[in-house]
Amino acid sequence: MRLLIMGPPGAGKGTQAKFIAEHFKIPAISTGDIFRANVSQGTPLGVEAKSYMDKGEYVPDEVTNRMVRDRIDEPDAVNGFLLDGYPRTLSQVDELDGMIAFTGHRLDAVVVLACDQDEIVERLLQRAQVEGRADDTEDVVRRRQEVYAAETAPLIDIYRERGLLIEVDGMGEVAEVTQRIFDALDVVPES
Repeated sequence: MRLLIMGPPGAGKGTQAKFIAEHFKIPAISTGDIFRANVSQGTPLGVEAKSYMDKGEYVPDEVTNRMVRDRIDEPDAVNGFLLDGYPRTLSQVDELDGMIAFTGHRLDAVVVLACDQDEIVERLLQRAQVEGRADDTEDVVRRRQEVYAAETAPLIDIYRERGLLIEVDGMGEVAEVTQRIFDALDVVPES
């Protein structure tokens, strides 16, 4: 399975990605996790990414595309993957199309978690306290929501037009949301 999981920041994509990846025995690839690892290690990519992340902005496409291409070329992604946090822009959709076509495969489905924006902001502020994430201030969280609405939400229509979109209610208990996702994905034929 070659899948994407989308939804606004704080919708629970990372949590659900772990369950989906385990269910389908594919790696969950989170651009946010890769960026945070590079930031904590002080790599050149991390330093560059941090300057954007601290403002709630997206890391430039050329940096993100290179990182994703390298990651999906790794051996554990040969039989599929779940991307979380990519693509976020129209040019990244085109880039991902090329990456997948190059391997002779296609994207199987795009899961979108739909959530209430105010609840998402509250979730992210709570997570910031628990995990000590300095980048999750209320202003930055709200800015991320604005950037998502302007730049990423329009991609949902592209995947809807392609017949790949699976919209799932992301509100409620984690296990309930997971079951909704599995019920929707278990009928999707693998490429």
